[in-house]
Amino acid sequence: MRTTIDLADDVVAAVEKSRRERGLGLSEAVNDLVRAGLVPRERPPFRQRGFDMGLRVDVSNVGEVIELIESEGDSRPG
Repeated sequence: MRTTIDLADDVVAAVEKSRRERGLGLSEAVNDLVRAGLVPRERPPFRQRGFDMGLRVDVSNVGEVIELIESEGDSRPG
């Protein structure tokens, strides 16, 4: 299929780099890069990491938590 598209400068740079490195024509380089973008990438599973911050807060009463946080901020030097 023949069509006209406008490519962003960074995309043109990537196509030109691929053409130089691999000795490809324009259409072949664009097609290869588009195909690579269509393949889903494998990602490692998300793992939430927790850290012991030393402060234990009962969050069942939000008002008390807010007061505790505000009072901690008032007692800091500076």
